[in-house]
Parts: sequence; C-alpha cells; structure tokens
Amino acid sequence: MGNREALLAGAKTCLLEKGFDRTSARDIATTAGVSLAAIGYHFGSRENLLFQALFAILDEWGDLSGRVLVPPAEPGMTPAQAYERMWDELLAQVREHPRMWLASVELFMQAQRQPDLMPHLSDGIRQGRSGMAGILTSTPEADVEDRTARTLGMLQVALMSGVVIQMLADPEHPPTGADVVAGLRALGKIVQ
Repeated sequence: MGNREALLAGAKTCLLEKGFDRTSARDIATTAGVSLAAIGYHFGSRENLLFQALFAILDEWGDLSGRVLVPPAEPGMTPAQAYERMWDELLAQVREHPRMWLASVELFMQAQRQPDLMPHLSDGIRQGRSGMAGILTSTPEADVEDRTARTLGMLQVALMSGVVIQMLADPEHPPTGADVVAGLRALGKIVQ
C-alpha cells in the first residue's frame, strides 16, 4: 500500500473513531504510518483528505446497505412483508456499523460549514432518492421517472434518515420493521 492509500485508510479510521472535527492531521499521519507532509503532497490539506475519506466511507455504507435493501424474492411473501424485512435488515446493519451512518450525518454538518461540499451532498441525495425509488419499484435506477424519485424516493430516504437517527439516539428502544410498516399504515389513514 502506498502513502496515498495509507493516508486514505488512516483518515477513514480516524473519522469513524473521532469524527471530522476531532481528527487532526497528525492523527491521520500516525494512524497511516506516514509523514505529516504526505497529507499536503497527496491531498493538499487535511480537509480534502477527510472529505475524500468521508465519501469513501459513504460509498462503503451504500454498498453495505444496498445489499439489504433489495427486497427478498421469497415465494408467498407479500410486498409489505418484504418491506418490513428490508427495514429489519437495514436496522441490523446500522446496529452493526453505527459509525458509518454517523459519517453521513457528519457530511451533512460539514456541508453546512463548507459550501463547496454542498453540490456533492446534493448529488448524493438525488442519487439516493433515485436508487431507493428503483429498489422499491423493482425498476433499474436509470429508468426511474423523476417524479417517482422525487416522491417515493424522497420519502424513503427521509424515513431511513429519521428512523436511523431515532435508533441511534435511543438504542434501548430501537424501532423495528414492523413499527415502520405500522406507522406508514397509520399515516396512510390520515392522508387518504
């Protein structure tokens, strides 16, 4: 592994352990086992390195969660049962890797302070909406209509964000897939 890769791996480790604001350039260099000057040479600044590491973490999280979001194709399973199972599997992944989810919250916070990050965040949100709509409608992401991504995809992303934040904030009383489905059914009665 070269210095660049070692720095990226070190930055990811530090982000997950300490968060963005508490990670120093020295922390990253020490974790990576390379000189402090290598950060400037390969990435220009601590911030640029941390942003690249943060995006790499989010890509890993996307790959991990994407595998559990595809509804299982079991004979006799209703769409509601598949949706509930999808939620249970997603929440299990969050319990197993909570710091990966927290990295996405950290990106949102950093984008508020660093306007040049906002286009990347916005692009990621649009991709997430489209991906969620594609998964839920069993449509290839490239074929998802803009309106479906904007409505169904937006709602699913909002649900995921909110449910996961509640789970992380109150781990003693975590929501379940059944809770999400029951809540959506109750909401459906209100908005009919």
